[in-house]
Amino acid sequence: AAPVLLVFLTRLVSSTWHEGSGYYTAESHTNEVYVEEAPPEPALDYRRVPQWCATLNIHRGEATCYSPQGGSYRSSLGTRCELSCARGYRLVGRSAVQCLPSRHWSGMAYCRQIRCHVLPAVLRGSYVCSAGVQMDSRCDYTCLPGYQLEGDRSRTCMEDGRWSGSEPICVDVEPPKIRCPDSRERIAEPGKLTATVYWDPPRVKDSADGVIKRVMLRGPEPGSEFPEGEHVIRYTAYDQAYNRASCKFRIRVQVRRCPVLKPPQHGYLSCTSDGNNYGATCEYLCDGGYERQGTSLRVCQSTQQWTGSQPLCAPMQINTDVNSAASLLDQFYEKRRLLVVSAPESANRYYKMQISMLQQATCGLDLRHVTIIELVGQPPHEVGRIREHRLSVGIMEELRQFLHLTRSHFNMVLLDKAGTDRERYILPTSPDELFNFIDTYLLSEQEAAQRAQSGDPCD
Repeated sequence: AAPVLLVFLTRLVSSTWHEGSGYYTAESHTNEVYVEEAPPEPALDYRRVPQWCATLNIHRGEATCYSPQGGSYRSSLGTRCELSCARGYRLVGRSAVQCLPSRHWSGMAYCRQIRCHVLPAVLRGSYVCSAGVQMDSRCDYTCLPGYQLEGDRSRTCMEDGRWSGSEPICVDVEPPKIRCPDSRERIAEPGKLTATVYWDPPRVKDSADGVIKRVMLRGPEPGSEFPEGEHVIRYTAYDQAYNRASCKFRIRVQVRRCPVLKPPQHGYLSCTSDGNNYGATCEYLCDGGYERQGTSLRVCQSTQQWTGSQPLCAPMQINTDVNSAASLLDQFYEKRRLLVVSAPESANRYYKMQISMLQQATCGLDLRHVTIIELVGQPPHEVGRIREHRLSVGIMEELRQFLHLTRSHFNMVLLDKAGTDRERYILPTSPDELFNFIDTYLLSEQEAAQRAQSGDPCD
């Protein structure tokens, strides 16, 4: 018997595919994944004439044959067949075979299903395929909430067993969500021009992985003291991908104020804090030679009204009808400085020179709160006076003893507002020298501040 050419047919076993998982069972990681089985042995029908080789049957394929004896003799000796596969399948083996005298075909082939490799899982995303890893299967990619797909949104398994496009990635491009506290208004604390303001930190949430890298504050920390006016507080939040989001709120500090007080005539004001803010205290002070009549202090209340009423500065009343020099001096305590001038007689040239210079410097003496006491002459014709007020003999004598003043020579003594002997002179002294000593050593801080503010009106 002549040899028989057998064409082995292979049945492709499809693998199991789980949609959306990205994995397929019974698959390798090569571009062609299949399981081959030995094709069944064809059954030869020798009753068909003139059949020489076995009839070609290719599963999922086609054999186009050309016989030397015509189209009806597809398996006769010398028949040549071209083999091809249906779409989605690839020919494995000879693409053309010929029926040989040995009654066998010159080769064998079968059709293997075209498959692509399993797509890798996508970090922070997934994909869904229409037909697993078969040809023409389309896989669509999606990302988790908060992430955005960069690259190809879909890939298709092509005829060459490869996926179209390239693998996409899921990136976090959405900024975090941040919400600042509400804006707020505060009243400055009593006696201050600031308010201490507290607030809770902003609420921050990341739409992707929920991780906030850092939150930055631009402005003072909670619990800081804020001055009068409006202040903008900003927060900026960053997620792990360094996307950022910002928010802001405002803090407004209000200072309650009373009407601005006017200083009294022949006096001035000494106020705490800003002078007219809630809690500020103002003290009324009178110029030298004037006494305050009425309340000394007024306080600005939360109602923006001052307590009490404005006092007056009236001319100082000097009472020389007293029993002692101490009683006389007590009237000037903390109010006036005293310059006591003593001379043996009114015709004394030093005395006349000194009084003349002092009369020309009346403005400067009043500015520095200086009152002049004159003790002139010898008993029983000795005269003592304070301006137009005459002193008794007994008061004059006590003053001389208390201040250690001699009647035989010209001399002067300067007392401060506490009645303390601060400087003595045995010769006439110019007002400039006298004023320089007072301004340098005897002015209180309050007087110095008042002088700096108002200047020298005697210039």
